[in-house]
Amino acid sequence: MKCALVRPDGTTVHTERHPTDAGRGPDAVVETILDVAEGLAGKARADGRDPVALGIAVPGVVDEATGVAVWSANVGFRDVPLRDLAAQRLGLPTVLGHDVRVGGLAEARLGAGRGTGHVLFVAIGTGIAAAHVVDGAAAGGAHGAAGEIGHVLVRPGGPRCGCGRDGCLEAVASASAIARRYAEATGAGPTGTAGDGGPTGTPASAADVADRAAAGEPAAARVWAEAVEALADGLATGQALYDVETVVVGGGLAQAGPRLFDPLRAALHERMTFHRRPRLVAAALGDEAGCLGAALLALDAR
Repeated sequence: MKCALVRPDGTTVHTERHPTDAGRGPDAVVETILDVAEGLAGKARADGRDPVALGIAVPGVVDEATGVAVWSANVGFRDVPLRDLAAQRLGLPTVLGHDVRVGGLAEARLGAGRGTGHVLFVAIGTGIAAAHVVDGAAAGGAHGAAGEIGHVLVRPGGPRCGCGRDGCLEAVASASAIARRYAEATGAGPTGTAGDGGPTGTPASAADVADRAAAGEPAAARVWAEAVEALADGLATGQALYDVETVVVGGGLAQAGPRLFDPLRAALHERMTFHRRPRLVAAALGDEAGCLGAALLALDAR
């Protein structure tokens, strides 16, 4: 859990991190969220500041209108009225948001998309999700599931996705998919393989695959190139739908830097016909984006 006290201008004055410990079950996670939020409000008051609103962001499907965490596989939420629970505990105006949408909100207003009215924020990690931010606001969709660009079909008949369909973008180009597909390509067991086929002791990560691709290892280069091509297809679909000025890519895969952005930018531009080419940039706020975005959402709703 990334937590902070944030001023109305977006400046962070205090940060904390706490383990989620999702294995304890969803009720325990909710209680921890409420305890941490209450502690932050107390810290603000002790420092002579007046807390005015609370923002909470969670993964999964979120009904922002009702403040309900509808479903989250990672923490086990099922129809948790988190907004009302927090408002009752703290006595503050409270909003509930989706982690990627609020991350996109922060990047659009405070980070790499600042100064542009139409931003597509794409987070690439274990999965792939996006947020379309227009003039500083991100829409959640009719059912709280907008932005699931990771489930755009890019490779019909391709790898099985966690959603149950074959060939989703997430099944080819997420960080976890890259690591898995490299292991399959090299015949790696649970300990992974080095470039010469020897054991490394740990599975190769997506970052390892990027390094090995840059060093010229054929299997890594093939898996990496396939991921980049699939990402370009997904982003081209996003551009056809949203016609944004800036695409901001965040999440763990963005740490690959030019090894990702140079070929991805070229591949995306190749796919543009009459659409304007969007500016493609790396996220600037790191893993604090969701925390900052939750604060912005709360401040907007005061």
